[in-house]
Amino acid sequence: MGASFATHVLFILWFFAATFTSSFFKANSNATCNEKDKQALLSLKRGLTDPLSRLSSWSDHEDCCRWDRVRCDNKTGRVTELDLSYTRSSGEISSSLLELEFLNYLDLRWNDFNCTTIPSFLGSMGSLRHLGLNSANFSGVIPHQLGNLSGLLYLNLGGNSDLYADNLRWMSNLSSIQNLDLSFANLHKEVDWLQIISKFPSLLKLYLADCQLDSLNPSLGFVNFTSLQVLYLPHNHFNHEIPNWFSNISTSLLVLDLRNSSLKGEIPHGILNFQKLKSLLLNSNILTGKIPEPLGQVKHLINLDLRFNSLSGPIPSSIGNLSYFGDLFLYKNLLNGTIPKSLALLSNLKALLVGYNLLTGTVDEGHFTKLSKLKYLDMSFTSLFFNVNSNWVPPFQLEYAWMSSCKIGPNFPTWLQTQRSLKILEMFQTGISDKAPSWFWNWTSSIEIIDLSSNRIEGDVSGIVLNSTILNLRSNHFKGRMPQLSTKVKVLNIANNSIYGSISTFLCQQRNVKNKLEILDASNNLLSGELSHCWKYWPSLIRLNFGSNSISGRIPYSMSSLVALQSLHLQNNSIIGEIPSSLKICSNLRLIDLGDNHLSDIIPLWIGDMTNLLILRLRSNRFKGHIPLQICQISSLRVLDLANNSLSGTIPKCLKNISAMTIREPNIRDISFNSLRYMYDSGSYIENLKLVPKGNELEYEKNLAFVKIIDLSSNNLFGSIPVEISILSELRFLNLSRNHLMGNIPKKIGSMKELESIDLSQNHLSGKIPPSLSNLTFC
Repeated sequence: MGASFATHVLFILWFFAATFTSSFFKANSNATCNEKDKQALLSLKRGLTDPLSRLSSWSDHEDCCRWDRVRCDNKTGRVTELDLSYTRSSGEISSSLLELEFLNYLDLRWNDFNCTTIPSFLGSMGSLRHLGLNSANFSGVIPHQLGNLSGLLYLNLGGNSDLYADNLRWMSNLSSIQNLDLSFANLHKEVDWLQIISKFPSLLKLYLADCQLDSLNPSLGFVNFTSLQVLYLPHNHFNHEIPNWFSNISTSLLVLDLRNSSLKGEIPHGILNFQKLKSLLLNSNILTGKIPEPLGQVKHLINLDLRFNSLSGPIPSSIGNLSYFGDLFLYKNLLNGTIPKSLALLSNLKALLVGYNLLTGTVDEGHFTKLSKLKYLDMSFTSLFFNVNSNWVPPFQLEYAWMSSCKIGPNFPTWLQTQRSLKILEMFQTGISDKAPSWFWNWTSSIEIIDLSSNRIEGDVSGIVLNSTILNLRSNHFKGRMPQLSTKVKVLNIANNSIYGSISTFLCQQRNVKNKLEILDASNNLLSGELSHCWKYWPSLIRLNFGSNSISGRIPYSMSSLVALQSLHLQNNSIIGEIPSSLKICSNLRLIDLGDNHLSDIIPLWIGDMTNLLILRLRSNRFKGHIPLQICQISSLRVLDLANNSLSGTIPKCLKNISAMTIREPNIRDISFNSLRYMYDSGSYIENLKLVPKGNELEYEKNLAFVKIIDLSSNNLFGSIPVEISILSELRFLNLSRNHLMGNIPKKIGSMKELESIDLSQNHLSGKIPPSLSNLTFC
């Protein structure tokens, strides 16, 4: 799963489509090609690039009826069909096409015409019945001349995101149109689009996705879509209720797609009139009210997608009457009540996604009696109790199980052993307080993503080989030495357990093997020993957290091998010595937390070269000397915590140059939070940090993005508080207490309007309290 998989699938689809198209339009005629048609095609070829050599058979010495991608009439030899789809062609579409008087099929989709306009002369090709220009990178206004193609049955301009229509009245002559696709074209200017398109009596399929439409014209009493089978209008901006005219648009409707279109109000019962309906897609809107109970009357319904709305009330039990039903997407609503047992009758059900609702009650074996085809199950973040017998053998083979934050424990769910096709298993915070069974670890070897965090699962992980790509075992009762990892593992979070033993043994367990691990969090365990020199075997590490263990010794210079590293947590250990200069090679670092150790010497001057740093936490060590002026070069710095050391000298005036503390960022969540969060296929790894903003130690995770703090407290700093510090207008916490600062409090300190806390206590300050301090609300 993921971007690489999707790209691979798209390539395969493109390859087969291109191959099929080429073979389908091989030589097919016994008639000799018309010379005028041949020269027209050669002229077209001269204007196009052909990077895939799909037109290599087009030669003046060959009969054009035997060229690839060309079809001729068997009797007359006139060209009737031309398919240049998926050729990756670009260049100019020659007006020589007008010479092809009998051309009825023209397909130029999935090419790149470099944002040129659609040639208006296409509107003069009166024989055309099929015109495909989709996903070909056309731009500009849709030419009105296309309205002259009165015999057109198929018109597809979709997937050209820079196309627009100044009006659609030119379409009124397309009286024979059956399939119309204008998806991604900007139709915002045409307010009467619905009245125009609804006049096509033969229209079967209408695709207007992401066309910036803002109204379905609720005031209309009737819309004449009597033949319509597919109505595809997702990703628009309707911002009103589903109109009543939907109840009578067509008895032939098979697909109704209104996803992500800002629709409000309740689902009208009139939708139940579509007795042939197979797919009803209303997800990602603002719908409220209940799901209509008579939904089970739509006998042919296969897909129902209502997720990401605000629907309330129970899940209709009548859904159990839908014998063809395959996909039920209801998650992220406000649905309450229990899951009806009638769903157990849905023998074709593949996806049951009801997570993120207010559902309660017990789910047992009786809910799954006939669900032998079930592949996707989501009950996460509900109050459901999954209560099945320990010897239960489900009728299904799940591929994806999302069951987090519902009640499954206290016993370990032994039915999992029967599931041999699982790719994702999420059961964090499910109340399991049992020992992991002996079969469990071998069973997980084929699962890609496992999240069992925040339970009380017991077991010794010593000697176990983990093979899943992503494993989250955080906050359980696991013990023993660090498990071994296969080269497949990319994320391991085993924090907050009772893992002990030498950290070097783990790091050096597979010499000469380069692991693919990107995130390793083993914080809050009992690990001991010194950090080894085996870092070259972990070149992919992005996040490393060994905080709150019993690690001793020095930070090895060989950590410079971790050139991809973005965050380094070694806080709350017993590490001594200095910060090695080799660490500056890790220029991608955004977070360094070495607090609560026994580090000494000066804060290195090269720290100013770490220009990507967002967070620098060195508190509670034995650093001495001055605060290096080079820190002021880190303009992105949001957290500077040097408290509780033996630093001396004055507070640098150049702190005013840290622009992240002076400039309000409009999208601080995107800039800060996402740069400290590692996204993966099933959720995210979120950084955490312990800070002391108001005299109390607090742990920041999701809200870390909003923290901007300077803490220089409990050092030996002297001199005055620089007036330049008041320039840090975005600072939220400032702590300069327990130093030897003298002089006046800067008069403009009250201009730091984002301050929530300021502590200047236990210094030698004098003079008056600045009146501007009264401007601070500290909220």
